[in-house]
Amino acid sequence: LVYGPLEAAAVDASEEARAFHWPLAFPDVLIGKGGFDVVLGNPPWERIKLQEQEFFAGHEVADAPNAAARTKAIKKLAAADEGSADRRLYDAFQTAKRQAEATSIFARVSGEDGGRYAYTGTGDVNTYALFSEHFLNLLGESGRAGIIVPTGIATDATTAPFFAHLVDTTKLLSLYSFENEEFIFPSVHHSFRFALLTLGTNNADVEFAFFLRQASGLEDESRKFNLSPREIEAINPNTKTAPVFRTRGDADLTASIYERVPILLKEIPLGSENEWGISIKRIFDMNKEIGSFRKVDDFENSIWKKDGQDWVRGEEGAAENRYVPLYEGKMVHQFDHRWATYDGSESRDSEVNEKEDTSFEPTPRYWVPERNVSERLGAKGWDRNWLIGWRDVTSAHVYRTVIAAAFPRSATDFTTRVIFAEVGPRIAAFLGAANSLVVDFVARGKLGGNHLSDYLSFQLPILPPSAYSEDDLGFIVPRVLELSYTSHSMAPFARDLGYEGEPFRWDEDRRAQLRAELDAWYALAYGLTRDEL
Repeated sequence: LVYGPLEAAAVDASEEARAFHWPLAFPDVLIGKGGFDVVLGNPPWERIKLQEQEFFAGHEVADAPNAAARTKAIKKLAAADEGSADRRLYDAFQTAKRQAEATSIFARVSGEDGGRYAYTGTGDVNTYALFSEHFLNLLGESGRAGIIVPTGIATDATTAPFFAHLVDTTKLLSLYSFENEEFIFPSVHHSFRFALLTLGTNNADVEFAFFLRQASGLEDESRKFNLSPREIEAINPNTKTAPVFRTRGDADLTASIYERVPILLKEIPLGSENEWGISIKRIFDMNKEIGSFRKVDDFENSIWKKDGQDWVRGEEGAAENRYVPLYEGKMVHQFDHRWATYDGSESRDSEVNEKEDTSFEPTPRYWVPERNVSERLGAKGWDRNWLIGWRDVTSAHVYRTVIAAAFPRSATDFTTRVIFAEVGPRIAAFLGAANSLVVDFVARGKLGGNHLSDYLSFQLPILPPSAYSEDDLGFIVPRVLELSYTSHSMAPFARDLGYEGEPFRWDEDRRAQLRAELDAWYALAYGLTRDEL
């Protein structure tokens, strides 16, 4: 016999959770016929993980500047008197948190253990992904499902296993992606992208369309194109996510590039193919570690003095007494470590006349103990006095999508992806390729959101080190050097490239010429024809 109070509690919990059992609700369809003929839906687009700022919207907890401060504010609510408004809010938060955690555990049960979401119950689970997999499982042998979901279902790393499953099993019929610029959904942000996803069986070629703004755009046949599973895998072999193209011509050009040039890092079952020996890392997480960062106001007393971009306490300036700049992604641009500077807490673009001064260095918003920086970089085996990285935050709509630069050894936050690779003249060739128009064009076809995440950058077509002859390096290295070595702080980078001279003068016309020469060289190296150019 089942213990009565336990049974009653289970019934109450199921009613509160609004549990719905599809086979019990539709036995004649799911058991008798093997599934539905048609499933249509616009499922909720919600992260299962409880978002503290959303839950506490309108309360001072939501106004806390970072996660650590929010945690402290929530603990303060827990100490409130029983029955008070703050204590009731805290208790409601704990209940909502338990429900979210329980739902997440349920969604994450693996398929091998009988879980319902073998492909979408991973990562930062979103309900739209779970519903998409569920709708697929509801279909009969010849059924069709039509779903309105964020475009991330086809482009994001979290949903990559599900999309790869659709491609591999030929169950994806079409995906038409829309921008909300004309507010098809009035309450959704204008930059959000959503898609009409159609699922079925036995479909050899998938029809795609992207960057649509109204349903009428589907009448323009030039906006639609087909890709086979083989073509999708060639372009995004690690994730098998969908490339994002405006036209069939863009799709054909991208496919031709991938036929000639390998991706940066190919993940294979027994390891990886990584000719550059590359890894891409975040050094500091601003949300979690901001307590160890300093602002300029923290140094304005007699024991601190300025040493270049650093702040030093005492005469010796030992590592534990030295704070070094934190480079944020917005501070750099292509071949430019002085793109932006801070005036107090506000950032601004550096002026041309400032960059013409080889002693000018940008002022950061935060400084970090040099000891901490040395420990982090030392753990990566990095002993150079410079770094290479690219912006994490970007999009397919800005002036350039891949924004890479060499910059002085420093702290970096989560908006800057630091690239660790073999050092030598070829590192300049890597930087040149990353900033080339060819790679930028391909990156725009991969980006479904606003982040150049690792899974995207690993699948960029980057010429391997073996592709560069000594003559090639003789052309590339001097140009990358002149574009990058524009202030004294970059002398270590110049020395590692074999140059002992002074920084190069900032000259806008000269820089445009050098970049045009590099872009032309890479276009030829990538095998682009005159028509493709």
